[in-house]
Amino acid sequence: MVFVLKQNVSPEQINLFVEKIEAEGYSTFISTGTEHTVVCLIGNTAKIDLDFIVQTNEIVEYGKRVTEPYKAVNRTVHPEDTLVKVGNITLGEGFFQVISGPCSVESEEQIVQIAKAVKESGATLLRGGAFKPRTSPYAFQGLQETGIKFLLTAKQETGLPIVTEIMNQTQLPLFEDVDVIQIGARNMQNFDLLKEVGRSKKPVLLKRGLCNTIEEFLMSAEYIMSEGNSQIILCERGIRTYETMTRNTLDISAVPLLKQKSHLPVIIDPSHAAGIRSLVAPLSKAALAVGADGVMIETHYNPSKALSDGAQTLDLEQFASLMKDLKKRAAFEGKAGI
Repeated sequence: MVFVLKQNVSPEQINLFVEKIEAEGYSTFISTGTEHTVVCLIGNTAKIDLDFIVQTNEIVEYGKRVTEPYKAVNRTVHPEDTLVKVGNITLGEGFFQVISGPCSVESEEQIVQIAKAVKESGATLLRGGAFKPRTSPYAFQGLQETGIKFLLTAKQETGLPIVTEIMNQTQLPLFEDVDVIQIGARNMQNFDLLKEVGRSKKPVLLKRGLCNTIEEFLMSAEYIMSEGNSQIILCERGIRTYETMTRNTLDISAVPLLKQKSHLPVIIDPSHAAGIRSLVAPLSKAALAVGADGVMIETHYNPSKALSDGAQTLDLEQFASLMKDLKKRAAFEGKAGI
């Protein structure tokens, strides 16, 4: 349920209105736009008399019930696009950002060398896995805390903000200096973790689960936002289907649909979607064409020697070539960023 407030309402009046509602046992989320402030009620609002609240509160212009289970991430509640700030980088409508780096951090020399190369090509954020969730317990699990230290060294060397994946809430103290916390596909419905990163107030990159619906994806974002963190980037990374020729099936239609349903920025991970190096470039271009706010691309100076996911990783020359093409297309689309 949302209440759209009249223009020129004072902060004191808004606070009194919110306090009155919360005294009845409801949580609230306030969205401030250029013309109106919207107060969203979170909880079981079936018993609330909508007309009574509108008629008895002079600051309320009108009220509306939100039928979808996701409330705070709903565009009805927040009609304007949310812009996620990561240092001096902006993700959201009007921008197209490229996040790039290796699947796994393997050494300090490796991550620094790749960071310098992708920055030179135009990438605006650096990715790299320190903690690696792997299907096999015998596969490389990442350098973990040491990997984060190497990422921070690469950040110092290049100035690129870093994005890396967290596995569970006990690791949060290690992410104090990480710019964007990534929630991987396997953890999309780890609700305790979602609530903890929601309390952290750091930007969160949330990946869609392998077999999850768009509504379930948005409900996971709702968990984060319900704890007060609206700095969320949605990432479509392909879903599991009957198709076996690609690693996953990229749900390209998810991008415009998510942007219709939610105010959060949406990016695509073409590397994990396809699992095939030759498909990364065309899928990246498709992401830009369909209205995505960015892409996350895996790169390595020697993909054949990468400790994880080398088959879907671009070498640095391939990445540089793709970036030239994306820059031209982004300029044509009127997108800032790269």
